[in-house]
Amino acid sequence: MWKIFKSKKALSPVVAAIILIAVTVAVSIAVAAWMGALTFTFMTKPNPTVLGHTWGAGNITLRVKNAGTADMTWDYVEVNNAITGFTYAFDPTVLKPGDSGTATITWTSLVPGTAYNFKLYTKTGETATYTATAP
Repeated sequence: MWKIFKSKKALSPVVAAIILIAVTVAVSIAVAAWMGALTFTFMTKPNPTVLGHTWGAGNITLRVKNAGTADMTWDYVEVNNAITGFTYAFDPTVLKPGDSGTATITWTSLVPGTAYNFKLYTKTGETATYTATAP
């Protein structure tokens, strides 16, 4: 019985250690690549930015840009912390990363010389704030 086991050869401890290290390194590289991909996916988000404005008759047109890394969908507007007393329209309503558009806010109670604080909200909760004084 002992002759059967004595005639078999096994891997040397050095070769076994090298194989274990190689497998460990390969698995760790695969896990690191997977976790890196997850991190970049979770970190993408829109970043609304107001570039400037133009006053019209009873309205203001804000030039807006998505400076983020994900699509951005507009939700609503606040003027001086109020959500009523005016109308607004976004063109377009969805901005891809790097794209620009406009937000037109119209109201009848526009007071010349008054500073207005505009807050534009996206569907995911990001905001862009802008202050302009009526002409």
